[in-house]
Formats: sequence, C-alpha cells, structure tokens
Amino acid sequence: MPILNRAAELQDEVSAWRRHLHQNPELNFDLPETSAFVAAKLKEFGCDEVATGIARTGVVGIIKGSRGEGPTVGLRADMDALPGTETSSVAHASRKPGRMHACGHDGHTAMLLGAAKYLAETRNFKGSVAVIFQPAEEGGGGGNVMVKEGMMERFGIKTVYGMHNLPGLPVGRFAIRPGPIMAATAEFTITVKGKGGHAAMPHGTVDPIVAAAAIVTAFQTITSRSADPVEALVVSVTKLQAGHAYNIIPETALIAGTIRTLKKEMAGMARDRLFAIAESVAKAYGASVSIAFDANYPVTVNHEAEAVVAGDAAAAVVGEAQVTRNVQPMMGGEDFSYMLEARPGAFIFIGNGATAGLHHPGYDFNDEAIPHGISYWARLAENVLGA
Repeated sequence: MPILNRAAELQDEVSAWRRHLHQNPELNFDLPETSAFVAAKLKEFGCDEVATGIARTGVVGIIKGSRGEGPTVGLRADMDALPGTETSSVAHASRKPGRMHACGHDGHTAMLLGAAKYLAETRNFKGSVAVIFQPAEEGGGGGNVMVKEGMMERFGIKTVYGMHNLPGLPVGRFAIRPGPIMAATAEFTITVKGKGGHAAMPHGTVDPIVAAAAIVTAFQTITSRSADPVEALVVSVTKLQAGHAYNIIPETALIAGTIRTLKKEMAGMARDRLFAIAESVAKAYGASVSIAFDANYPVTVNHEAEAVVAGDAAAAVVGEAQVTRNVQPMMGGEDFSYMLEARPGAFIFIGNGATAGLHHPGYDFNDEAIPHGISYWARLAENVLGA
C-alpha cells in the first residue's frame, strides 16, 4: 500500500495543526494548551473515549474497530518542546520566547492526530487503538509516569509503538532495528573541594582546578581502557566551572556530564569507574569530591517480533527498499523506553529530510513527512488488529 489517499488529502489540515503547535510550544508536564488542543481534536473525531490528566497533561484517545472484539494497540506521540530560542525564519516560528519545538514533537503529535482522524473514520479493524499523547519526554520522564499511573492496564494495551523523526534520513524513508535502538542516559555532577587562596602563593592551597583537570583527563580511560572496544559507551564532560578572578585559587570546581550506553552492564561499569576515578584522583591531589549521579532513561529496546511488524507496516507505505531494518543504534535517550519495558513494541525513525539537526535552534519539522507518518500509523494499526 502506498501513501493513503486520505493521508494525502489531510496533509494541509494536519500541517496547519502542526504549525499551530509549533507557534505555541510548552515544556515538560506543563502543557495545558497543547493537551487541550489534542483532547478537543480527538473528541471532534468521535473517539469512543478521551481521557485527560494522565501524567498531569497526557491524553489518551480510544478508537474502537468495527470488526468485533480484539486487543488494544497503543500508538504514542510526545508533545513537549524544549527551552531555547528559535532562529529559523519560518512564518510559524515560536511565539513564546525561550521555548521552541526543536525536536519535532509538534510533528509527532500532528501525525498521530491525523492517524486518529483516519482511524476514527474507517474503523477497519478488530479491537481498539489507543492513541497516546505523552508529556515530558525531554528529561521529565513522562512516559514512565504514564506507565506508573497504570495506563497500560487501564486501557488494556497489549503492544505499543512509537515514532521519531530523523533529520538526514530522506523523507519517504523509515529506519528501525530489533534490540537496542537508543541509549540509556545518566547525568553526573561532581564537586571538587580544595582549599582556596592567593594565586601567587599556590603552595598554601589545594587547587581544585588542577584536580578537576586531572579527573576529566582520567575519565577518558573509562571508554578507552575499561570498556570492550566493540561495545557502545559515551562518557562526555560537558561542563567545567571554577573560579571568578585572575588572582584567586577557588575553593571548589564543578564537573558535569553524561554517560550513554546500550547495555545495563556497561552503564554499571561506567558509573563505578567514574566514582572510583573521581575519588582517587582527587585524593591524590589532596582534594575531595562529592558526586551526584542520576541514572535517567533506560535503553530503548525494540522487541524482535514487533520490530518486524513495524518494518512491514513502513514497507507497505514506502516500499521495502525505503526501509532500513538494521539501522545503527543512536546514543540519544528516549523515554519511550519505559513503555517498551512495560509492553512488547517497537520504536521507528521516519525521515525528516535535509533539515537542521534535532535540538538545533534552526530546526523545524518537515511537513512533507506528514502523509508518510499518517499512513504508517494507519497501516500499523490495521496490520496488528487484523484489518
């Protein structure tokens, strides 16, 4: 099946929804306008149930098929934007200073709304489709909150699927893989405590900057000497702060960064080595450390059978040649991982073309991808539910 005729007909309407969302970005769990917009559309489409207030501002719409009883499949889109100032010149640029849809969640929401409209019109399946609109993907763990609040049990969801746009992948292409597809993430903040004093008399101080520099250098051995070279592991220091004057050695220095892995075992090893290196190197320099470590999103792991189902649905829309079924895993994090821990399912990438990268201030979702996304969701739901 190529792109649905109905999906092509809906492109302008869905693009208008997307641009409205793009102009009005909201952050984290604080999505009153976005949530209300989504709920209103689902009610307008005639969904059999529209539940709001899940994970504060999450929305779930239930669409029952016309072909009898069956399971419920969950289709998920994220709704939240990012802090940042948009630099694109598009007419629909953000109207809210310091906020922008830099990751395409406006497009994800719009495509799933388009699919919901189509599925509510046709209902050519058994069982039910649960369209899931999630808050707080960008660091808030909204997917985890929805799972913990019992969403899967409440709506009887048996399998669950997610989708994310991918700049650089041409429009009309999809990419997926069984197993790990996105990384576990963790953040660390290390405070190195020394003894401050006059920069002209360093012998009377314990310089936390020198200790911090040695710690950062030693961290490079976690990947290069402690990890198996064939395993994926990233340890990146992204913040190093200390001092405020040319002639003062400060009391403290701050180191912060992130760890990304595709295996729990690697995450544990990296954490242990990070603690051991920071504490021992600091001690060697006469300093001490305090460490805050936040294990964030787990690895996003596609279930094998469901990855095949998702790939088949994409191939039905764009052709097998346009579907990469063993894409290289990416080291970004994704809180759809929590839903995949709760239920079998799969996460797929949809091409966004030659746009600015995700989280870039000049990024804008490519509306040309919308018919492909709507058609994918529709074919997936109908395939899973026996249309």
